[in-house]
Amino acid sequence: MKKALALTVAAAMALSLAACGGSSSSTAASSTAESTASSAAESTASAETTGSDINAAVFYYAYSDTYISSVRTALDADLTAAGITYTDYDGNSNQTTQNEQIDTALASGANLLIVNLVTSGSSDAASAICEKAANANVPVIFFNRAVEEDGNEGAILNKYSNIAFVGTDAPEAGHMQGKMIGNYLLENYDSVDLNGDGVIQYAMFKGDAANVEAIYRTQYGVEDCDAVLTAAGKPALEYFDSANSDKFQCDLQGNWSAQAALEYMQTNLSQFNEGNGNMIELIICNNDNMAEGCISALNAAGYNDGTGKTIPVFGVDATDSAKELIAAGKMTGTIKQDAQGMADCISALASNVASGKDLLADTDSYTKDTANNLNNKIYIAYQEYAG
Repeated sequence: MKKALALTVAAAMALSLAACGGSSSSTAASSTAESTASSAAESTASAETTGSDINAAVFYYAYSDTYISSVRTALDADLTAAGITYTDYDGNSNQTTQNEQIDTALASGANLLIVNLVTSGSSDAASAICEKAANANVPVIFFNRAVEEDGNEGAILNKYSNIAFVGTDAPEAGHMQGKMIGNYLLENYDSVDLNGDGVIQYAMFKGDAANVEAIYRTQYGVEDCDAVLTAAGKPALEYFDSANSDKFQCDLQGNWSAQAALEYMQTNLSQFNEGNGNMIELIICNNDNMAEGCISALNAAGYNDGTGKTIPVFGVDATDSAKELIAAGKMTGTIKQDAQGMADCISALASNVASGKDLLADTDSYTKDTANNLNNKIYIAYQEYAG
């Protein structure tokens, strides 16, 4: 990672931004006191080395998201190690809040924006941020949540200079998860088919209805599983509730939360269970938070305790808690979304800025969106994880 030089303005920033609330922390170069205000606030760190002019503002869509929390932990460490002063902001799932935080950061001297957009896949939201940054001559690194609508690739990334996106190839997780589930079912078909009807009844938990990652995971998690099954002479999956034409249940708050999945599963299990001969036999979740919520509901119903009868549950992210559930035999598998890899790439781009290089210098080793000729759109690969 490129060396970056230290800032002397971190303590002043922490004071000037205190109106945003929250907890703050700093390295040895700055003794900013830790605040005990609300969770919607920022944390500040300054470097232990000397001489950097980079003052990065890092905006997260929601600290409460488990995967985002893991990215934040990794990125905080990477930026500190790189000698880059930074301030973290919690958008708390509100785009207006995030926009106001960006205004505050720019007014306080931020000269690099690192943005996990609240409104995923919104060219309008991304464009508003890019305009603010362009007016201040500040580079922008978007990450994790898409900045453009599916099918509108390049509308933002080709329009503005000195911007980049670090994320994932949206369909990849769905394709990978679907194949993983299909192969698991072929190896365990009879034990999964609790009612012995020869068909696997599944539940699907979507997350954010408008999020492109959620859309593709919902589609390909089932389609690719069906392709594996039907190629082996097995019937396609069947959604457990024939009255639900959507064939998924969605977190209406868009938070991909364990609580939403828990509540859905509790209701589901009151009607669809072994006693009624229609038990849900497979659970597919678009992230590990929702998988955890489903497992909590299954535990309360006497399933997935690691020793007895287990309903296969699959997620996406490979969070630490999901890995623990898999190791305990309570969860079947997940698709790793590499938080450390994402943080490392973001930090490398930030270090380019700090050292006066082009934002995208030395990134040829990364996978790019070549299909849309977007050299500034970097993909971090997914991986299967089953323990």
